[in-house]
Amino acid sequence: MIESKDSLAFKRLQWQCRRGMLELDLLLEPFLDEVFLSLDEADRQRFYRLLECEDQEIFPWFMQKEVPEDADLARIVSLIVNRVQPENYSA
Repeated sequence: MIESKDSLAFKRLQWQCRRGMLELDLLLEPFLDEVFLSLDEADRQRFYRLLECEDQEIFPWFMQKEVPEDADLARIVSLIVNRVQPENYSA
């Protein structure tokens, strides 16, 4: 379990959040930095799963064009989007 921003595991997550697509970077990197450590283990696992998805798959989710069919992915996407736009998204 990651308990600190100084851990090697956290630094690996930072690297995984750098997607190469600015829109995704602007959502994922601040969420990791500001929220991730406060998540319960289930939501952390959802975040790990999200990072395994391809950019082309997750981009429409964050642009609110689609909602993930998988309830766990829908939950973590909702948490991230609500952090940025709390009034505009519901999964």
